Amino acid sequence: MSLIAVRTTPAETAPLEVFVACAHQMLAPETPEATRRALEPRLVALLPALRALGVFELFELRDPALRAWLEDEMREGPH
Repeated sequence: MSLIAVRTTPAETAPLEVFVACAHQMLAPETPEATRRALEPRLVALLPALRALGVFELFELRDPALRAWLEDEMREGPH
């Protein structure tokens, strides 16, 4: 799996596209831990838009760790 360069801002790209690109990068085994940590706040920032779009009612994240982490983030709400 190749790394996906995510250089656009959410205002330039649809939230779902940014979420998918970031999630792919987070799940790639070759992604450095520092990069994963940098992606976490970006994914969390997208959650309100994705919830408003109904994404999580339509789709389920297949990766158990990513799904559990995001579910925890959604339960906790904004930090």
